[in-house]
Amino acid sequence: MQLDVQLDAPAPAAPVPAAGQSSYLQTFDRVFGRMVEIPAAILVVLEIVVLLSGVVSRYALHRPLVWSDELASILFLWLAMLGTVVAFRRGEHMRMTAFVGMATPRARAFMDTLAIVAGLVFVGVLLEPAFEFAIEESWVYTPALDLPNTWRAAALPVGFALMLVTAVLRLVQESDWRLTGAALALGAGLAAVLAGLSPLLSGIGNLDLLVFFLLGVGALVFSGVPIAFAFGLSTYAYLMSTTYAPAMVVVGRMDEGMSHLILLAVPLFIFLGLLIEMTGMARAMVGFLASLLGHVRGGLHYVLVGAMYLVSGISGSKAADMAAVAPVLFPEMKARGAKEGDLVALLSATGAQTETIPPSIVLITIGSVSGVSITALFTGGLLPAVVLGATLCALVWWRYRGEDMSHVVRPGRKAILKALVVAVPALALPFVIRAAVIEGVATATEVSTIGIVYAVLAGLLVYRQFDWRRLMPMLVTTATLSGAILLIIGAATAMAWALTQSGFSQALAVAMKELPGGALGFLAVSALAFIVLGSVLEGIPAIVLFGPLMFPIARAVGVHEVHYAMVVVLAMGIGLFAPPFGVGYYAACAISRIHPDAGMRPIIGYVAALLVGLIVIILVPWFSIGFL
Repeated sequence: MQLDVQLDAPAPAAPVPAAGQSSYLQTFDRVFGRMVEIPAAILVVLEIVVLLSGVVSRYALHRPLVWSDELASILFLWLAMLGTVVAFRRGEHMRMTAFVGMATPRARAFMDTLAIVAGLVFVGVLLEPAFEFAIEESWVYTPALDLPNTWRAAALPVGFALMLVTAVLRLVQESDWRLTGAALALGAGLAAVLAGLSPLLSGIGNLDLLVFFLLGVGALVFSGVPIAFAFGLSTYAYLMSTTYAPAMVVVGRMDEGMSHLILLAVPLFIFLGLLIEMTGMARAMVGFLASLLGHVRGGLHYVLVGAMYLVSGISGSKAADMAAVAPVLFPEMKARGAKEGDLVALLSATGAQTETIPPSIVLITIGSVSGVSITALFTGGLLPAVVLGATLCALVWWRYRGEDMSHVVRPGRKAILKALVVAVPALALPFVIRAAVIEGVATATEVSTIGIVYAVLAGLLVYRQFDWRRLMPMLVTTATLSGAILLIIGAATAMAWALTQSGFSQALAVAMKELPGGALGFLAVSALAFIVLGSVLEGIPAIVLFGPLMFPIARAVGVHEVHYAMVVVLAMGIGLFAPPFGVGYYAACAISRIHPDAGMRPIIGYVAALLVGLIVIILVPWFSIGFL
């Protein structure tokens, strides 16, 4: 997940084609890219307009638009698929490159080619099932607009077809044909082996899960294949080798995962995060915090923790949170001698720390699948993030207790007051968003549109900083990040469905209910389990899969549902932002323009600090339910 940089280590240059061929391919690629990027950007704008119209019509005019959610849902799947194409074209789908970077140049070039070929195979095997799925959906009509669901479902085969074209273009332009042939041969060989072993795999029960979802996913991820493709290919291989389920099931489950109504907030919160950076609002907030703490040892690290806490109240997307804070703070922190690895490690850790701060999309999903009050979850989520922030700050104090601050001037009271006055409109935004949700002005999905309008007005009228030329790149970036996120969620949802059908999830729930130690033992094992789930399934699919199973067990053993939600979300956050599998860590690296290998060692301490904070939350329920 990247903004505008290539995270992956560059492969050696492919043989240069003839001048005419090179010019033709570059021209075609450029035109093709614009043909995808412009509609994707337009779809982001349309989503904002549709959802904002629904808020205004319902709350101000008292005439609800019954069709707004349906139209937004149709547009959203198209946005997700076009964003996925743009991300694939730019090489911005999340992948683990720690082992790729350690390989020889030739091996690295092969792994980079393998990553593209994996995408080609992924969309190639699902293209026909996607067309079948879209045709099947023609029998289903939307209740308000009375449109066949094919209008929405057609986004899947169109997106896969465009990704197929993108894969071919990238292979022709970036890879040696011999490497491409070797990668294709490797894929064909693995497919033949799985086909031959199919009877054996079908007869070993749930042990086949280890083959496909532990060994298979692990091998693909460590070889540098994008996370979404690793999930999707392993799920497809599992279903085709061990069950009689048709391939269309994978497409259907991906559609279900990517079309969840709550996820409509993802692109809008991402755009909001980019807006607050572009309009100077993020800089104003960070500037105020820096005026308070910037002169103390490790002060800007404390500012990073505090800024992520504030910004998380604005953006429901961790990628947008990090994108708003890192570009403002990191240059000055580097100038003071902070190491890049430590910066990206702390940024990733704060992403996990702030997962419970409203408007958290994961909390909203928990409320929707478990019946827990979203208002109670929003209230309970504020203090646990403070506890984890305190443990992170304690580690920062230890690491930077000897920092030389003799060259840093301490600001006076007037300077601090001036910074506060400048920051007030920006600091008010989180409270505006929370109030809009709690008071019922807008749903958690729609509230980002209010934030966008607020940010635009603040940028134009208050901060006088609004670069119209940056809007188009920001819209394309929004689509790209959304596509990268949503494809992982879609693939993870398909994998979660496969695990459910195998009986694994039910067996896990039964085993956890019978654990010794009562409520404390259940919470401890749940935390460990959701750390693992967070690293491989991402938050929303894991909650959709295990929430309905685990929350009733939590109630049965005497754990308060809000307390359990905080433990689960923080544990998933740690898994999501901890390498080597946590995709959130690679998002932090991409956004901060720092290679993942640099943060591998420093993040160990921050993960340990997060675990200490999680233990405190488990042992002291008051932090989660004290203000309910």
